Amino acid sequence: MATEFKDVDIAVIGGSGLYSLEGLTVLGEVNPLTPWGHPSDKIVVCQTPHNTKIAFLARHGRGHYVNPSEVPTRANIAALKHIGAKVILAFSAVGSLQEEIAPRHFVIPSQLIDRTRGIRPSTYFEDGVTAHVGFADPFDAELADLIYDASLSIEGVTFHKDKTLVCMEGPAFSTRAESNLYRSWGCDIINMSAIPEAKLAREAEIVYQMICMSTDYDCWKTHEEAVSVEAVIANLGANADTARKLLLNLLPTLEDKVAKGELKSIATLQGSNRFACITAKEKRNPETVKKLDYILPGYF
Repeated sequence: MATEFKDVDIAVIGGSGLYSLEGLTVLGEVNPLTPWGHPSDKIVVCQTPHNTKIAFLARHGRGHYVNPSEVPTRANIAALKHIGAKVILAFSAVGSLQEEIAPRHFVIPSQLIDRTRGIRPSTYFEDGVTAHVGFADPFDAELADLIYDASLSIEGVTFHKDKTLVCMEGPAFSTRAESNLYRSWGCDIINMSAIPEAKLAREAEIVYQMICMSTDYDCWKTHEEAVSVEAVIANLGANADTARKLLLNLLPTLEDKVAKGELKSIATLQGSNRFACITAKEKRNPETVKKLDYILPGYF
């Protein structure tokens, strides 16, 4: 009989080196079949010494075989919500658009610009059920502060906060003209992962914060070699080590706040989309309502 979990409070979406964490007990793996398909990979469920359950999901699959435009993000977020996730910590490699953010620096963004091209399914509200969800602040400020506080004791690594992330389609990197355009807009970092992940987490009422790991200067610095896969991979290992240290520092405080109901953003989000639907009840597609019931039971 397959293992099932329904009380996993915290989820980590990441890549290499973040499938589990030292000091946690692995309880099992799950691969839920959601109405939007299976997630990118099996979800590893662990338990902390204080019995808090934490889920780890590889965004691009273990071995990184899923193209950024092909990540089954709706299934990923739905699967995490289905097993109980209230909070998502999303790690992502990024390119830096500003001199001050050097490779191997970490960034906690507060704003987001969408430069994807509509290839990626980016909403649960379609096919006869229309809803409009607030997205003015795409990341969670309260969670960002906890992450930044946890970073202060990590020696030798620079963390930045309150930065703007631009999400591009990929999988090719930017042209120099695009990179300079984003700089002129005031963007600080660039990746291929934040959209639709952040939007879907908001629709599913999950507190979400991305933690970005700089691997390169994109291609705007003309006196340096343009970004390459080799340069990115060279920095991934060091960043993964820092990410593990950050999680080990963060989790005791985060799990305590979640358990005590002290992370206010959880309560703020729960129920926030109950009245977001503007489709008349008699016009709602029953099949879509059934699918939505998987993540927002009883709402529609």
